[in-house]
Amino acid sequence: MSAVFAITFPFFALVLFGWLAARRGVLPEAAIPGLNAFVLFFALPCLLFRFGSSMPFRQLIDPWLLGLYAACALLVVGAVVLATRRQVGRKNAAFGALVAAFPNTGFMGVPLLVALLGEPAAGPVITTVLVDLVLTSSLCIAIAEWHAGPAHAGDGPSPLARAVRGVLTNPLPWAIGLGAVKAASGVALPGPVDQVIRMLADAASPVALFTIGAVLYRAGRHAHTRTPVAHYLPVALVKLFVHPLLVLGGGLAARAAGADLPEAGLTVLVLAAALPAASNVSMLAERHRADNGRVARIILASTLLSFLTFTGFATWLQPAP
Repeated sequence: MSAVFAITFPFFALVLFGWLAARRGVLPEAAIPGLNAFVLFFALPCLLFRFGSSMPFRQLIDPWLLGLYAACALLVVGAVVLATRRQVGRKNAAFGALVAAFPNTGFMGVPLLVALLGEPAAGPVITTVLVDLVLTSSLCIAIAEWHAGPAHAGDGPSPLARAVRGVLTNPLPWAIGLGAVKAASGVALPGPVDQVIRMLADAASPVALFTIGAVLYRAGRHAHTRTPVAHYLPVALVKLFVHPLLVLGGGLAARAAGADLPEAGLTVLVLAAALPAASNVSMLAERHRADNGRVARIILASTLLSFLTFTGFATWLQPAP
């Protein structure tokens, strides 16, 4: 437990520092979007590019792991939408489902799981990033916007088209793909270019964690509604317990049925699912005029509780020495 705690504590401490910096005004609120943009468009793509270019494609994208994680994400999304749509409406149910199924893998999970399990964990983590960006977020946004119906089809692109456009303009899948192309081609980057990428990648982890805290503070400050505990805490618990246990149960069942599912990869997937909800979903909810107050509270609750729950899962699943 102490060995796992020694790794997880600094990560969560940086999130707390970001929240305190924003709350105290040391980090001006106007600077938070710029900080978020630096991570999303510069530092994190370079980190994913480096991981993608450092391993064979088969290790980077394992079809069994991808299929298992995608199936579990779809189950979580479907269950949360069905369970909450009458309570909060379809749009808010869709964004609640997104935070229940979309862990903070990019900003937190990639560096944390690599620190816990070593660089081989990068391949399965990148698998979860791709599923969440391409499938889970696109599906939930399409569900959220589907209320417009065909009567508004002439007003602009369809909900599905807007969701796909969002995926195509996200730099993270492109960074992973370019890294895989570099690995397959064997092309070496010029020294100065490689050094720039390395420097930006090294900045990704601390700046991303700090940014999570600042974004959480901003989301809570700009929440438009006061959300009852019953409307957000159950969804946070789905994220922290149901999602990882579903991945674990599905993986064990698949292995028992003869699937070539690597044990180490399954451990990475379970721990990725045990991460708190992705902090950037609050900005998505605000952009789509959903109840960002509810979304912010789900993310905050999952982040606060995950310090204990994630550490517990990591300790439980830690390979024996």
